[in-house]
Amino acid sequence: MQDSADIPPSTPLDDWLDALSRPTGSPGGGAASGVMLAIAASLMSMVGGYSDDDPRAADIVDRLARQRAEALRAVEADGVVSSSFGAALALPSDDPSRDERVRNAAVEAARSAAQVGVIGVAMLCDVRALVEAGNPHIVVDLAVAAEALRAGLSGGAMNIRANLQIARRHGAETLAGLEAEVERVAGAEREVGEIIRELSSRLD
Repeated sequence: MQDSADIPPSTPLDDWLDALSRPTGSPGGGAASGVMLAIAASLMSMVGGYSDDDPRAADIVDRLARQRAEALRAVEADGVVSSSFGAALALPSDDPSRDERVRNAAVEAARSAAQVGVIGVAMLCDVRALVEAGNPHIVVDLAVAAEALRAGLSGGAMNIRANLQIARRHGAETLAGLEAEVERVAGAEREVGEIIRELSSRLD
């Protein structure tokens, strides 16, 4: 098998999951969060396809196809960033360049996680629309899609926080923009949680 840093998301699922299971960190939790978003986009698109009696459905399906592609690009990009981050962390503690390299790599990793979060936040409008317009016979599929979306958002927010923590430990100071992204992504996660509760109530 190739080095896991070179495993694109177009790899057969079993191979990608095998790479994820290895103790390399690339792909890691950030990439997995992106895959969760791609799964959410796919399931939401299916719901949209079954809802073609609503005029919004075609636009929703088109947007979700783009968002799925963006999520998979983010997965691949995150693998590259994670590989560089791992290399920086592996430097000897007495290497004079270690703090700077770890700090820079951690900030890049936080930016990569934030990009995953941006994609998830953009999917909010479509999950809201499908709550109203989705075929009621497959509400369970929309609920599962929303759970995947929440997982992707939660993972994105936690990865930003973890990477910022490491960046600060190694001397980073001004990270306000990325800190704001944590709250934006976490806020979207909370909203999706409310949507999930609404969808779940329809199953009783």
